[in-house]
Amino acid sequence: MKNNLVLKGTNEKDEKVFILLDLMADENKVMVYTIPEKDVTDELETRLMNEWRAGSSVEMPESTTKIERELTVTDSILPEGLKTDRTDLINRAQTQWHFVVLSGKLNSMYQSELVDIKEKVQQLEQFSQDSWDDLKGFWQKVQEQVRDKNLFAEHANVLRENTNVLFDRLKDLKTTLEEEVQRSSKNILQEFHTAVGAIEDKINEGGRLQNLFDDLKDLQSSFKDLRFTRDDRAEAWDKLDNAFKKLKEKKFGGSAVDGGEASPLARTQRRYDGLMEAIGKMEQSISRDKSDLDFHSRKANSTDRQLEALVAQAKLAMINERINSKQEKLNEMLKTKTELEARLEDFKNKELVQLEHDKFGEARKVAEEKIAQEIRSVAEQRTVDASKLEKVSAEINQAKSKPKVNGEESKVKAEETNAIQNAIETSKAIASIETPEK
Repeated sequence: MKNNLVLKGTNEKDEKVFILLDLMADENKVMVYTIPEKDVTDELETRLMNEWRAGSSVEMPESTTKIERELTVTDSILPEGLKTDRTDLINRAQTQWHFVVLSGKLNSMYQSELVDIKEKVQQLEQFSQDSWDDLKGFWQKVQEQVRDKNLFAEHANVLRENTNVLFDRLKDLKTTLEEEVQRSSKNILQEFHTAVGAIEDKINEGGRLQNLFDDLKDLQSSFKDLRFTRDDRAEAWDKLDNAFKKLKEKKFGGSAVDGGEASPLARTQRRYDGLMEAIGKMEQSISRDKSDLDFHSRKANSTDRQLEALVAQAKLAMINERINSKQEKLNEMLKTKTELEARLEDFKNKELVQLEHDKFGEARKVAEEKIAQEIRSVAEQRTVDASKLEKVSAEINQAKSKPKVNGEESKVKAEETNAIQNAIETSKAIASIETPEK
């Protein structure tokens, strides 16, 4: 359906006239021209049917009248008094032209949105995933309208060309960024390996485990902010995870690594780490939304076109609602963060108490072992002394069986023998005492 129609009909005086209808889509109006048939020459009629209907300008006679009509779905586009036999053509034009107007407004809205995206992309100094997602989402909306045939092919082609230019710009920025990330990622990975390796060396050397655990947690906290490639990030994470396993094995034994149930502190710490990562992402998302809010606020205040202003205001309302929703979630996260921090502090204090208790227990065990060893040594020494005395006793008994020299000497020998015998009996009694168990 063309935007210009030429029909024959009659006016309010029942005079034959040429009726010309010209759609002004941007203004949602139709210009109705009438030319008395007597003033339309064969040449003018040919030009009207060929050139004017195609959209070209044609000079009309002075007797031409012009009436401006609002384009609506219900009211006729013909002024009262004008009649034509081609009412079917009039009705079809009215319906189709209404769609043309709406499609044009839809195209204008998308063109305006594309201008916003273009301004953002042109200001970029490096690749932005947000800008890529915005442009991708925009083009998906356009494609949906094209599939539903709500946009004319010429409008869709222009939108496609302009969108492809922006995609090419972002692809160039992305290629540059990826090359930079590849270079820097290798350097960061090497530094990360060095830092984790230093902690592993201290673990093997028997350093203070709690301090080393805190050092690993600090590395884990900084991990999410490091700009790795996907493969380098996986390698760095494996390195960090292995260091944690070594520390846990050193501290708790193999069962803590091979399948033992995680401690309450470890479970709470994992939950806290996950929450902190989610809080970081939410804060970044809110920051992006606020940036968009400022951008569209400036856009709404700087435009004097009603449709663009309405679209901008709608966007502002939508972004505000999104920010409010995200802020509520962030507040809940921050509340949970405070609770988890208090719980972590409590678990760490309990763990420190347990560590001190374990140290005291180990020291007591060493002391008990030392005392038991000393008791065993004393008992063994007494056993040796008793054996020596028994040998001496045997020699004395042999001496008793020999002939006596004289009475006085025999008396002295008897007294010595009794003394030695008493010492022997005393030593045996001491040696027979049961050695205390540890």
